[in-house]
Amino acid sequence: MNGGQRFALVAGETSGDLLAGLLLGATRKRWPDQQSYGIGGPRMAEQGFDAWWPSERLAVRGYIEVLRHYRGIVAIRQQLRERLLGAGRPDLFIGVDAPDFNLDLEADLKAQGVRTAHFICPSVWAWRPDRVAKIRRSADHVLCIFPFEPALLAQHGIASTYVGHPLAQVIPLQPDKAAARAALGLPAEADVVALLPGSRSSELQHLGQRFFEAAVCILAARPATRFVVPAVPALRLRVAALAQASGLGAAVQVLAGQSHTALAACDVTLIASGTATLEAALFKRPMVIAYNMNALSWQIMRRQQLQPWVGLPNILCQDFVVPELLQGAATPKALAQATLAWLDAPESISALQHRFEVLHQTLRRDTARIATDAIEKMLDR
Repeated sequence: MNGGQRFALVAGETSGDLLAGLLLGATRKRWPDQQSYGIGGPRMAEQGFDAWWPSERLAVRGYIEVLRHYRGIVAIRQQLRERLLGAGRPDLFIGVDAPDFNLDLEADLKAQGVRTAHFICPSVWAWRPDRVAKIRRSADHVLCIFPFEPALLAQHGIASTYVGHPLAQVIPLQPDKAAARAALGLPAEADVVALLPGSRSSELQHLGQRFFEAAVCILAARPATRFVVPAVPALRLRVAALAQASGLGAAVQVLAGQSHTALAACDVTLIASGTATLEAALFKRPMVIAYNMNALSWQIMRRQQLQPWVGLPNILCQDFVVPELLQGAATPKALAQATLAWLDAPESISALQHRFEVLHQTLRRDTARIATDAIEKMLDR
């Protein structure tokens, strides 16, 4: 096997770009002359990835929202498929999350003899169990980030490997709050709330205003509170406009990315449901999980939900360890009250941090090596 492996990847949003960047860093060490290309973002580009389209083109969540962008997304997938079956044919295609886009593409590529892997098992244990048949048809191998997933997939004849969660290795077991605050110029003793309304345009549309209005309520109750808002580059101007219009003034700081620094620095986070909630759990931070989307999309998703929880920390702990305020319940007042409740309950925070430490240890594996070993076995076959 030569060192110049050709990997095609698709990562459809900020969290996928982060995970794919970590994976590419590991494969690059094993195959220094690798070529990687497809759809991705800045973290992947740091590893020499050639982004034919930027990852934000796929960053859409919700049935109705997807319908609005459907033609453009399908066109991208068709063009990508043609390139990958032509001059850009890879040794291995790796779909990173984004199952609605990637599984159909993987199925097409696999049917034409391209080896396919899917990194991050679609959450068939939480909702849409019908996806199992599609995973079996699409992926030669699944790289699982949660320990219970391989046994579930094996029941359906799907080969997989538990690789641990890459972020569990990157995020320290004991985050340095003081250093993070110093890096952001925050007072050492102030109450700090991190606002993370999401990395997608649709999430900001539905949650941004609510989060800033909640922050105003929190500031009224605790006037010394400071707020940090990490923003992805594509949304930073919109986030900054919301911050300016909120009236929070010097109490709020909009950051260029730096979500991990914000989570390390904060006492509590008000956060959109998604991968970022697991990052917050790994930073051992109490949180209030919120979500709001198009009403019809919400009704469709609710009917396919298999568990009572939406947030990843609650799903993994199998308990409502942090509050979830969804759809109509996600009012600014309710979000503020739930956030303030954490600030007023240090004993509850201590108990939560212990549960998150146990979770962190469970997910902490040498993900890069295990995943790269699995990829090498695929290439050898």
